[in-house]
Amino acid sequence: MNSGLLKQNPKQAKDISLFSATALGIGGMMGAGLYSLLGLASSHAGTHVPLAFLIGAIAASFSVYSYAKLGAAFPSSGGAATFTVMSFGPGIISGGINLFQYIAYLIAAALYAAGFVEYTNTLFGGDLSPILLKCITAAIILICTFLNLLGPSLVGKAEAFAIGLVVISLLVFSAMGIHHADFKGYHMAGGSIEGIAVAAGILYINFQGFGVVANSSSAMKSPQKELPLAMFSALILVTIAYLAVSTAVVLLMPLNVMQVDNGHVLADAAKLVAGKLGFVVISISALLACAAAVNATIFAASNIAADVAQKKEVSSALGNTVLKNNLHALTVSSIGVIVLALIFPLSEVGQMASLAFLLVYAVITYGHIRVHKQTGAKPKILWCAIAINLSLFTALLINTIQTAPSSAIALLIALVASFGLEAFSRLKSKRLKLH
Repeated sequence: MNSGLLKQNPKQAKDISLFSATALGIGGMMGAGLYSLLGLASSHAGTHVPLAFLIGAIAASFSVYSYAKLGAAFPSSGGAATFTVMSFGPGIISGGINLFQYIAYLIAAALYAAGFVEYTNTLFGGDLSPILLKCITAAIILICTFLNLLGPSLVGKAEAFAIGLVVISLLVFSAMGIHHADFKGYHMAGGSIEGIAVAAGILYINFQGFGVVANSSSAMKSPQKELPLAMFSALILVTIAYLAVSTAVVLLMPLNVMQVDNGHVLADAAKLVAGKLGFVVISISALLACAAAVNATIFAASNIAADVAQKKEVSSALGNTVLKNNLHALTVSSIGVIVLALIFPLSEVGQMASLAFLLVYAVITYGHIRVHKQTGAKPKILWCAIAINLSLFTALLINTIQTAPSSAIALLIALVASFGLEAFSRLKSKRLKLH
């Protein structure tokens, strides 16, 4: 057990309060997924989208339990990157996992950036040119990168402000939507058990943001108490919002319209409730939510990169000079996010992100079992988390291979490359030492 990996800088304590950490978690979760994946999820789950959200939340709760226990026992800005080393020890396994989850965070941030651009285009009537949309993609990522450069305290405050406005607008929309709904004319449609499972897998990306909170543990005054509370509070609040919003949408809109509108279902549903004003308000809240998610996810990705690069025994591949400090880590992370956001369409990057995190959480939770005596976690709950994550991963992978094979291939290449790069880097380091 290497205590050198854990929180060591008491001067940074109080940088993030419990409230800000909770907002960071909500910001990491309430992004493009809610606003842009509802239509895609409805093509699999039909009007059972709220049930798919609930299944996703239950699945995430087991992983939240695992991460909360790990984060409380091993507080570090590296978050899950530190967890893997404490569980598997320094080596190719932990290094490869850390590289892959770093890529997973970049994919997630690209999804949120793509969602931001989708709603920007929707807000302007869908008339923006492809070149302008690409410029907007790069701009929002660079703005969030700049915010991260100013420190964790400002990141937390920015998240709290943006998410406060988003939550209020969503709750108002949900209440108005349910009030306007025609319950007599409503009927369930579409969605097999398999389809609901696939939708739950697609929507899982909406909950992966809880891992972002673990990266703020080193800036907390008392991570043992504050981290679990922040993570579970964020999950519960986000789940309530998701269930309310998705229920309002399926009550308001016919299934075929949801599937046609796809990337901007929520804005169109708001237009039914409150006209042009509702459309504009929800579109702006979508922009804020997506920006907050990009901000929180880049925060996590750059923290993982910088933290493990500073401790070369964690991952020699990430310990290269290009990631030797926070500025370099943020720069490389933002460039990676921009490239991914420009290459892959929103629906495909959403599937890739969900697949990546389902696999990462299963592996990290398996590692947790190896150290559960140090964390005080119950093995049965950890095994449940692994089983649920792998089940959703399998259902979504089969669907992705059938509908978007390029996404599955890209993810496989990222996984193989992560371990290959780590193995090559360690072999090269050994040869240099011998000479």
